[in-house]
Amino acid sequence: MTTLSLLAATSISAPARLDPMQLFLDADFVVQAVIIGLLLASIWVWTIIVGFTLRLAGLKRKSAHFEDDFWNNDNLDALLDARRRKESPSARVAYAGVAEYRRTQKSGLKDREGARERIALAMQGQVAEEADGLAARLGFLATTGAVAPFVGLFGTVWGIMNSFFSIGQQQNSSLAVVAPGISEALFATAIGLFAAIPAVIAYNRFSGKVGLFEAGLQRFADRVGSEISREMESI
Repeated sequence: MTTLSLLAATSISAPARLDPMQLFLDADFVVQAVIIGLLLASIWVWTIIVGFTLRLAGLKRKSAHFEDDFWNNDNLDALLDARRRKESPSARVAYAGVAEYRRTQKSGLKDREGARERIALAMQGQVAEEADGLAARLGFLATTGAVAPFVGLFGTVWGIMNSFFSIGQQQNSSLAVVAPGISEALFATAIGLFAAIPAVIAYNRFSGKVGLFEAGLQRFADRVGSEISREMESI
């Protein structure tokens, strides 16, 4: 068989387009394990992205509604009941400050500056706790964004090693022998990037949103602290 006929046969048997499923099925079991792990990580990344987006939107809506009620309602006991505290971060922040103020009232306002500081610290601690709880699962996005490309690269290196092993076995370095193995190997890198890129973008974006949400809670806490301070001065 001449070189031209060999090339013609190869072009006839070659697939018309890239088939990811066939690349996966033809890959070595190690490369397949890498691809499966990266796909599972990608699914979890998108689950976090969707869940975080919905959760943050709900918390913002509940906090805004509570803050409007807080400044237009004199009945703090009804406003800071257990149900509202469970639903709204702003309610929990306000409750931390009001609860500390009430404890101070019971012991007597002997040191107003110390009381103001304790109230502010109580609300700051609650603000930090709310932000930490919101950002709890973002660490997985950062880990996936940093690690997934290297995991995919491991699969690629392993696949290329198999390709060179095939070259040695068949004693043939033609493109028809090398290309399938290299394609399968590079597919692992592509899946690694597929998992990593959304994770990095989402982590950076969500980290900024958590910072803005925390800053909004802190501004609310400062206003609550100012109101409590004015009430203390009137006593």
